[in-house]
Amino acid sequence: MTQSDRRAELHQARKEMLEEDRYGRLVTVLDPTSAASEAYRTLRTNLLYACVDKPPKVILLTSPGPLEGKSTVCANMGVVLTQADKNVLIIDCDFRRPTIHKFFGLPNLRGIVDVLVGEHDLQEVWMEPVEGLKIVPGGPVPPNPTELLSSQRFSELLTYFREDFDYVLVDAPPTGLVSDPTIIAAQADGVLLVLHAQKTSKGSLRRAVRRLKAVRANVLGTVMNNVKISGDDY
Repeated sequence: MTQSDRRAELHQARKEMLEEDRYGRLVTVLDPTSAASEAYRTLRTNLLYACVDKPPKVILLTSPGPLEGKSTVCANMGVVLTQADKNVLIIDCDFRRPTIHKFFGLPNLRGIVDVLVGEHDLQEVWMEPVEGLKIVPGGPVPPNPTELLSSQRFSELLTYFREDFDYVLVDAPPTGLVSDPTIIAAQADGVLLVLHAQKTSKGSLRRAVRRLKAVRANVLGTVMNNVKISGDDY
């Protein structure tokens, strides 16, 4: 085996380990009786009863910065909502770093990008890894993500989704990196802002809220991720 072959083999091994680790974060499927799964069910309850008169259907999940767990929360929220007999759709609109498909072990050959540019119909790109939960991956990385999300076609799709699904969860990039999440937030019914208990600063949180409020987004609340809890706590 040549040195280049060995490097390629190690690269593939690392990639598979990362993929395994990411799938392992789908705790609501792998360990539904765990404390983490119970926390997601509590989040689901809060969401279901947050706005009884006019419940939000299209919900954007974003974070102030990268690696704060928004995609993990999005994937697990989709599962627990499905477990409550809700018809759920998850769309990966983090076009620059699409990851939702990895949680469910799905390919990312075609996705919402293909639908927006007219290459494929929606029914050709969505997959159903869990009964009642449909996943639309991001698809190929486009040269113009912001323009696609600002298009009339995207607005029309959101209208269609509201009619056909109980909940539509949209995974978007962090607010501090690009304008994509604020564009989606202006069209969504609500926003969940995911924070990392050990990484997110108060300043970045304030800036994220200001950006969302600037487009009159309906911030439903925050989700604190990776909180350290003492073993003595109930």
